Amino acid sequence: MTAYILRRLLYAIPILIGVNLITFVLFFVVNSPDDMARMQLGDKRVTEEAVQSWKADHGYDRPLLFNAEAAGMDKLRDTIFYQKSVKLFAFNFGTSDSGRDIGYDVRQRMWPSLAIALPVLLVGLAINISYALMIIFFRGSYIDVGSVVLLVAMMSISGLFYIIGGQFLIGKLFHLVPISGYDTGLNAGKFLILPVIVGVIGGIGTGTRLYRTFFLEEVNRDYVRTARAKGLRERVVLFRHVLRNALIPILTGVVAVLPLLFMGALITESFFGIPGLGSYTIDAISRQDFSIVRAMVFLGSVLYILGLILTDISYTLVDPRVRLS
Repeated sequence: MTAYILRRLLYAIPILIGVNLITFVLFFVVNSPDDMARMQLGDKRVTEEAVQSWKADHGYDRPLLFNAEAAGMDKLRDTIFYQKSVKLFAFNFGTSDSGRDIGYDVRQRMWPSLAIALPVLLVGLAINISYALMIIFFRGSYIDVGSVVLLVAMMSISGLFYIIGGQFLIGKLFHLVPISGYDTGLNAGKFLILPVIVGVIGGIGTGTRLYRTFFLEEVNRDYVRTARAKGLRERVVLFRHVLRNALIPILTGVVAVLPLLFMGALITESFFGIPGLGSYTIDAISRQDFSIVRAMVFLGSVLYILGLILTDISYTLVDPRVRLS
């Protein structure tokens, strides 16, 4: 397994280089360093000298990808792409274009993101699996048909509807919790309740219908019929056999979204005023702060690759027949 993990990590290096390159090209297709300087300086009539000074201070006075005037390897090294990207592989995110330490901001903002995403994942997983098992228990009945219709309807509704509806119903109409905002320590709990509820309800349609499909694939297999022939009750068959054998596809979906726990939910954090990494990224895009955008894309790519490796490892824990090679 160690050799497999090392091999996958080595494969990740060219992937991360490619992700950085694509992000770099896409960002500078929209904005030139001159445009970034004028936006950061905040004056449409800013002088050319001020623009050049800002670019020199922030390392944007070099060519983008290739320096034809340099010699040897400096043609690649003395560029904005090389100077801004290589340090990322040591997780040195540097400073933002506004002068803030990106690494410090990430460490501070990851906790509000986790405070929302982790309860949404765990509570949502428990509700979705339980609901899916209940539907399978009553399969072919009106409960099954009605639940499928309800789930499809919930899947068809935009996530913004759940956010706005939750803010109006729970926050404004009943005044149970604040609509938006955030606080530190235990006081943060009252601001997290509404985003967590909205996140769980918004994921019931997709999650439950997906798990119902997994369970349906298992419920008619030979080992299930054998278990029923032995006289086991349907509830025991579902929890002891069907659920256990459906864990592999469930783990695939769960572990794959683990990076999102850290990165945060872009829309949710923005609407609820949560100072997490999701809102951090949205604010950076609106300010056209390439340093933050580049760092967050790189961090998201690293976490996604680690999530895929954890998915493969989790297979061996659930099914001993799976071997990594």
